[in-house]
Amino acid sequence: MIEWLQQPWPWYLAGPLIGLMVPVLLLIGNKSLGISSSLRHICAACLPTKIPFFQYNWKKEAWNLFFVAGVVMGGWLAAGFLTAAAPVQVNENLLIELQQYGITNHDTLVPVDIFNWPSILTVRGSILMVGGGFLVGFGTRYAGGCTSGHSIMGLSNLQLSSLIATCSFMAGGFIMANLIMPYILKL
Repeated sequence: MIEWLQQPWPWYLAGPLIGLMVPVLLLIGNKSLGISSSLRHICAACLPTKIPFFQYNWKKEAWNLFFVAGVVMGGWLAAGFLTAAAPVQVNENLLIELQQYGITNHDTLVPVDIFNWPSILTVRGSILMVGGGFLVGFGTRYAGGCTSGHSIMGLSNLQLSSLIATCSFMAGGFIMANLIMPYILKL
């Protein structure tokens, strides 16, 4: 059974399992699936400030912090104990394209040639990590939620704002991956 857990799960199994979290959370306490709000809860709990955005009863949402802790712990356990010995399977065309950008270590989920501590000090690393992190955070706040909140929870509730946000997330991802990222990787 451990071998089955170590392999990537097909979309038709993983997708419904993620999607089933929506009714489970709604049934056990009328809770909404989403991750980005947890940072607001942490700030409201830890920062003694008079900023109106952080003045609310964050204790009512403490379950979300446990949910996020479970996601982080699950990721850590999976990375540490459930990784397969075989390299990650990547499309041959993508391998050729990555090699053009000098990315040769592609046996892991995250290419070590790009994502490592020394690379953060380079121009490319700063753009990818700091700039990308800022844009993700800004976009999440501006859209009123993250991809999991909008694309899973919001769409299942038939919210128009979530449809618009999801389409915007997808368009931004396509533009970034195909038009902007190649220039950044050449730096």
